[in-house]
Amino acid sequence: MELTAVEWVLGQRLLTATAGSVVGNRYPANFDVLHLDGARPLAVVADGMGDGPGSTAAGRTSVDVFVRETANVTAAGLRSAVAEVQRAVRDAGRGIADLTGCTLTAFAGGPDGSAWLVQLGDSRAYRLRDGVFELLTSDHTAAWLGILNGWYAADSREAFRDRHRLTRYAGHPDMPEPDLLNVSLRPGDRFLLCTDGVSDQIHDRRLAAAVADRTTVAELLAETLDNGGDDNATAVIIQVA
Repeated sequence: MELTAVEWVLGQRLLTATAGSVVGNRYPANFDVLHLDGARPLAVVADGMGDGPGSTAAGRTSVDVFVRETANVTAAGLRSAVAEVQRAVRDAGRGIADLTGCTLTAFAGGPDGSAWLVQLGDSRAYRLRDGVFELLTSDHTAAWLGILNGWYAADSREAFRDRHRLTRYAGHPDMPEPDLLNVSLRPGDRFLLCTDGVSDQIHDRRLAAAVADRTTVAELLAETLDNGGDDNATAVIIQVA
């Protein structure tokens, strides 16, 4: 288990971020990619699709390019950064027989003291505020669309089948844009960014209790292993003071 911790000052707020990742029991290597910036409020998680060279190339390329291209933390700047990610991942995959694609979820501090969430795929960003634990991002999967539109029940075979059929991801042939969400930062807020190796292994109610109880990243990742460790698992917890 690899753990990292940093502190950032953003406007009048002090942000403390802790992050970590575990391989789990399913794969021989970690195809998640994590970046916790030491100089500015920026956290990025990517989850490669599959366990081949395309997965490795997509995750590493996506995170490196996104970090490089996010000097302008505005809606236009973030869309431009993700467009560069899409081009770079598509280029990286040209000589790879496997699918080259990954998710991308990021937390980036803006110049006005707020933060931006960037979402592409089915990794997630949650927030605990005033005792309310909310999923702030949408999963870009066929199952998400099916459940929200009432095509089938959440516990149906169809939902299980479609839960990893991504409708948007880095490396997609149509180069889809990300979801962007601008959020204020209040003292006491806690954000959780994670790959589906966390959210699929730990129920949202348990995640809510863990974040509220100040469970550490190390304890959260250990719980994914206790629950089977069926995937690589990566988590970032950001606390606002």
